[in-house]
Amino acid sequence: MLARAFPSFLAALIGGGILWHATDGARAFTSETARRLDVARSPRPVPGVILEDMSGQRVPLLPQEGEVVLVEFIYTVCGDICQIAAADFAEVRGRLQAQDVKARLISVSFDPQRDTPEQMAIYGDAHEADGAVWTVARPEESDLDGLLELFDVTVIPDEWGGYQHNAAIHVIDGSGRFSAVFDTDAVEAVAAHLQEVQP
Repeated sequence: MLARAFPSFLAALIGGGILWHATDGARAFTSETARRLDVARSPRPVPGVILEDMSGQRVPLLPQEGEVVLVEFIYTVCGDICQIAAADFAEVRGRLQAQDVKARLISVSFDPQRDTPEQMAIYGDAHEADGAVWTVARPEESDLDGLLELFDVTVIPDEWGGYQHNAAIHVIDGSGRFSAVFDTDAVEAVAAHLQEVQP
């Protein structure tokens, strides 16, 4: 009886070990959670990418002296998740300004061919992005894939000419590292985190 049960026990033990390893000690039960744990433990250096913003100006993705940059990825004709995320981003901006946290917010388009400066300006105006504290910008086509990979952003074209994509607030700290990820509606958590990491 014991001999017959041993293979099952061994399989369960091995399977449990694999699950433990794959879920980072049972802390990461989804790929999103795993991504957030990985970034917090091992911040990723961000390249010196230059974006074109909604006024046609060139703006750096990396933080400038004494600031932190918050990034969300959008496309301007998104009818659902981007609109909700933009409202959350506006709330984050308001909270950070009230707490005098030096931060810059960028909504980065992953659809740079359609999201011209004019189109980005329409989106920015609709969400009261002022172009200074919060702007909407697009990367060069040659930089796009690298940015999506760095930030683990998944973009899947849908059958209506839009995209399915994951949404989050990505933190680039004062050292130029992608160092934290938050849900778009985690306003309190973002504000508290930036108070801690502000240069």
